[in-house]
Amino acid sequence: MTASVSSAQSARPLAHLSGTILLIGAGKMGSALLEGWLALGLAPAHLVIIEPAPGDHLPALAERGVRLNPPQDAIGEVAAVMIAVKPQVAPEVMPVLRPLVGAATVAVSIMAGRTLRFLEAALPGAALIRAMPNTPAAIGRGITVAVANARVSGAQRALVDTLLSAVGAVEWAADEALMDAVTALSGSGPAYVFLLAEAMARAGVAAGLPPALAEKLARATVAGSGELLYRSPLDAATLRQHVTSPGGTTAAALDVLMANDGLEALLTKAIAAATKRSRDLAG
Repeated sequence: MTASVSSAQSARPLAHLSGTILLIGAGKMGSALLEGWLALGLAPAHLVIIEPAPGDHLPALAERGVRLNPPQDAIGEVAAVMIAVKPQVAPEVMPVLRPLVGAATVAVSIMAGRTLRFLEAALPGAALIRAMPNTPAAIGRGITVAVANARVSGAQRALVDTLLSAVGAVEWAADEALMDAVTALSGSGPAYVFLLAEAMARAGVAAGLPPALAEKLARATVAGSGELLYRSPLDAATLRQHVTSPGGTTAAALDVLMANDGLEALLTKAIAAATKRSRDLAG
């Protein structure tokens, strides 16, 4: 095999997939995943979407060969099913899904709070994976944490790793109990960053900047700093120290933010509250 062929295959790892990928729910996260799968080489004919309220983008995909809401008996053998509906409708969806999950199917849920125990009760005997992505998946820069039950084979785990990596990085947890904290940190985390940008813009206005300029500066600073953190081999603490000159303006601001562990203590409380809420929702 030549290097160019090997590189092409690694860039399109779903190009030679046998079997069908079934997507249940094509909202924002489901749509991000399916676009990622197509970009990884998944043939449209191998993709089936079940979506009762299809958005404007789905008919165009159907014209490319993606099967949209076909009869159940026309779906064929399902290699993997991705359950991307809101957790509130899970009790209605799971009984409909059960006949489509065969002995060789791996079922993946990205429903927040729905545990492996819940999934196993709905799909007894199935290979199951619970996963938590986050909203930067919409631009391919998300991160997902996944945990599998004992029935998932090595090949199925590799397939799901590829499917989830279509929207960003993937980490695997051995202990499902970690998923509540994962939800609180990375699942809800984008909202914390957006709030930071909001607060910075308002603080800029309070300091005398025109609102439009303050918003533009806050947005660009948060986005650029995130990109620097993503690309740099240095950890966040070291990057922070590089910006902070002794006795300078940044040091003056950090003295306020870090007084009595202020920002860190606040985030610790916030993530603890989100973790508790995740556990409560899971029952």
